[in-house]
Order: sequence, then structure tokens, then C-alpha cells
Amino acid sequence: MAPTPTQRIWRDRFEAVIGFAAPALDLILTAGGRASRLLAGEEGDYYPIRPAAEALELDQARGNAPRRPFETGD
Repeated sequence: MAPTPTQRIWRDRFEAVIGFAAPALDLILTAGGRASRLLAGEEGDYYPIRPAAEALELDQARGNAPRRPFETGD
């Protein structure tokens, strides 16, 4: 179903407003991102789920021996 002339006019108006506001919104997002990095400091609230030494290996979990690359049956 094709849009009516009134719908096209309103769509064009909204697209113009969004296009006009886009640079200001980008500036706000950039400033907020930098401010959050400055305020967070070096120590964040990030805690890994499990230490790297205890990382789950898929081959070990499946009970398979690790495969050697390019292994031939000769």
C-alpha cells in the first residue's frame, strides 16, 4: 500500500527534524561517553565470570582428545 500524500509530507518532516538534530545528538553521545570514561577511572565494576585459568575447554568438556592439525592417516 503506497503512502498517501499527507503521510509522505509528515514522513519528510520527521526525517528533516531527525537529520537536523542528528549532529547535536551525536555530540551529546560523544560527550557522555567521554565523561563516563573519565568518571569511571581505571577500576570498573567488571568482574570476569571465571578466571582465565579455569576457562572451559570444549574438547575437555566433550571428553575428546585435542586434535592435531593436518593429521593424515598415512
